Amino acid sequence: MLPTPTPDALAHSQRVTAYLRSLIEDADGWIPFSRYMEAALYAPGLGYYAAGAMKFGAAGDFVTAPEMTPLFGRTLAHAIAPVLAETGGEVLELGAGSGRLAADVLGELERTNALPARYCILEVSADLRQRQQETIARELPHLRERVQWLDALPGHFSGVILGNEVLDALPVELVHWTEAGPKGRGVALDGESFVWQDRPIADAALRARAEALNLPPGYVSEINLAAEALIASLAQSLDRGLILMVDYGFSASEYYHPQRHMGTLRAHYRHHALDDPFYLPGLCDLTAHVDFSAVAQAGIAAGLELSGYTSQASFLLNSGLTELLMQTPPTDAAAYLPQANAVQRLVSPAEMGELFKVIGFGTGGIAPLAGFARGDRRHAL
Repeated sequence: MLPTPTPDALAHSQRVTAYLRSLIEDADGWIPFSRYMEAALYAPGLGYYAAGAMKFGAAGDFVTAPEMTPLFGRTLAHAIAPVLAETGGEVLELGAGSGRLAADVLGELERTNALPARYCILEVSADLRQRQQETIARELPHLRERVQWLDALPGHFSGVILGNEVLDALPVELVHWTEAGPKGRGVALDGESFVWQDRPIADAALRARAEALNLPPGYVSEINLAAEALIASLAQSLDRGLILMVDYGFSASEYYHPQRHMGTLRAHYRHHALDDPFYLPGLCDLTAHVDFSAVAQAGIAAGLELSGYTSQASFLLNSGLTELLMQTPPTDAAAYLPQANAVQRLVSPAEMGELFKVIGFGTGGIAPLAGFARGDRRHAL
């Protein structure tokens, strides 16, 4: 049984629904799913990430790794510290959520005398930006001046660009492979309801990608051109340093596996994963798993070096997660057990350890990360 939205939340969803209907009507009755997803998530004042609903943590719709334990951010701090030292650069976090990861990374960098001059956050949501500012002010008031919020990617950047669960929230193209070839799956109206409708693919790049995949008739899945474009943009911005992305997904051979013939698109509402992306627009997060093969190819095509690709479990364990956990004595059960349970969720193959992956891109000359030292899976891409 799904939780019932409050009257205010339901009224907000109705406003979002009306906005989405107007988009479809203005586009002669059909929009590609990527346009629907973009509006449902990011329309100013309306979209899921642009309005004020609680999203992260037990009271929200999902729990991310930084919300589970500070050890996640502390471990990432140790992973990136050598790059900051080598480049003399800064940190740029993309889509910083509640600000929890920024606070944990900054705190650990301070403890290890590795603080960068600036920790930049690129955040499109005014609501989330405010929450991030509150988190930093509460947790690290003496470091507030080091944290700066950006409205756009800098033209030139050196250091580490960090993204945790960013790629999965970018709008995806939906494709339905048919006997007559691939079709673009979009959203139309049937009275007051949103319905699926397939049309010929107008975008030449998307059509070429869909044809190259050559999937059997009846297969429906996603192609995330926005994720590839983001990696290309980051490559243009990065003068020297590292791009590190953590997200859930697969290599292409797993992503487009015969058993995954209905794709990976999901809606998330109050800790429930739903197959219906039209449920309560504006109140649900919409995500799709990441095709890391396509992401890797985009980075290489943009002139970056593929630094590594591995499971979250391997990356965190290689980067010192266990050692950080053991700084809390097991004899102090009240402090140790919650952290140990969170670590288990982060690294267990049955939880986040295997589904979540870490991919890194670097510019020439950057020393290899310890996180990729064992268990590197670049060969699988």
